[in-house]
Amino acid sequence: METSVRANELKRDFGLWSAFALAFAFISPIIGLYTIFAPSISTAGPGFWWAIPIVLLGQLLVAVVMAEAASRWPLVGGVYQWSRRLIGARYGWFAGWVYICTLVVATATPAYVGASFLAPLVGIHDPSSAQLIVLSLVILAAATAINALNRMGLRLITVVSISAEVLGSLVIGTILLLFYRENSLSAIFDGIGDSGVTTPNMLAAMAIVGWAFVGFESAGSVAEETVDASRTAPKAIILSLLIVGLVVMYSALALILAIPEHSLGKSSDPITGTLSAQLGSGITKPLFAIVVIGFMAGTVAGQASVSRVIYALARDELLPGHRAMSRLSRRQQLPWIAVLIVTLGAVPLLLLTGTDLSVTLFNLAIGGFYVAFAFPVGGMLIARLRGQDTAGPLSLGKYGLAINVAAVAWLAFEIVNITWPRHDGASWYQNWSVTIMLVVIFTGGAVTYRFVRDVVKQLDQPSTPVPEAQAQIHPEPGKKALK
Repeated sequence: METSVRANELKRDFGLWSAFALAFAFISPIIGLYTIFAPSISTAGPGFWWAIPIVLLGQLLVAVVMAEAASRWPLVGGVYQWSRRLIGARYGWFAGWVYICTLVVATATPAYVGASFLAPLVGIHDPSSAQLIVLSLVILAAATAINALNRMGLRLITVVSISAEVLGSLVIGTILLLFYRENSLSAIFDGIGDSGVTTPNMLAAMAIVGWAFVGFESAGSVAEETVDASRTAPKAIILSLLIVGLVVMYSALALILAIPEHSLGKSSDPITGTLSAQLGSGITKPLFAIVVIGFMAGTVAGQASVSRVIYALARDELLPGHRAMSRLSRRQQLPWIAVLIVTLGAVPLLLLTGTDLSVTLFNLAIGGFYVAFAFPVGGMLIARLRGQDTAGPLSLGKYGLAINVAAVAWLAFEIVNITWPRHDGASWYQNWSVTIMLVVIFTGGAVTYRFVRDVVKQLDQPSTPVPEAQAQIHPEPGKKALK
């Protein structure tokens, strides 16, 4: 269903499937599994698997609270919009600022990791850092073209990604479980060989696994492009996280039970090593192609999400240069300048990859998400305690307060867990990398905020006209605007 749009209004033509596919591609079982498996199994052994359902459950609490907010305020820019309406414009602005900074890093990360799998596909078998940077820039440029030029490209890459995820995760995982088991199920309880689990190692694994379950909120960032968004966006938020979580659990278990004992903890890429050992070296190239598709789609989805948050802040005149950032392309109604800004922000980060700072940026990408999530989830709790109406078509009812408290407690725990300095042998700034980068982000936010604080004060005065386009959602034909 495609509706007519005004000159500077986002085109509302996404359905449940499109919103779900975007969030699914952003979270991505392939990205999650390939990012967390090696460091997790080297940290806590096969028993790290239990960190996956624990983190998934915690994130489901967060997702349910966010889904309720998306149902009440189905606006472009999700995290920023929910936070602003719950507490106030200044609170919302800082939520949006932290989220934007985090997502720019999160856009660069899959592009660089994907480049390491693209290299052998194009005949580069021992790529240098410079070659990986060039390939990651190619991935980023392709993602920019898809997001800035045509909506169909965004839909196509997410659909292709889901197909690749099913083949690469579920099909291969099932083959491993049925025909290539090396270890018994007790491996996830007792370990393999000498690889037991301790409490500190499990906590470290939970911090690493935290990266696998972020991005589900992106379904709310495209709410003004989604048909019947107050009902569709919440479903997409919850379903995308739940399905990706189950796929990651299943695939990780299959790999743990198939991994040869002699290679446990001795390979920088235990997934490829296990699949090559069990299915033959011929699996490598098709596998790498599937992985590249997953990382490419993750880059596209992450870039799409953050560009909508930039657009939402710019539309409310809350960013320097807001006139340009809030501009949409004529035919496709896409925030193409916001997309380009994300690219320009990601390029210098890619140029730093291969250095010690790249580890710091990756750690920030994990911690930054949880801090950004704390704004709307904490805001929802404050609103409930104040007796404010937060319910839309989706309401948690009498269980809302208990779920919200549990979600806040989970985020507080995981933020402390992620920022905790625990890397033996690492430099001091790597040990404190998340804390340092968050201080830098909030300091930069405080400086930038000075340029927009007068507009923020206006937005916090209900009687004063505000520039937001224009203080309402442009509704679908026949529906009332949501204030």
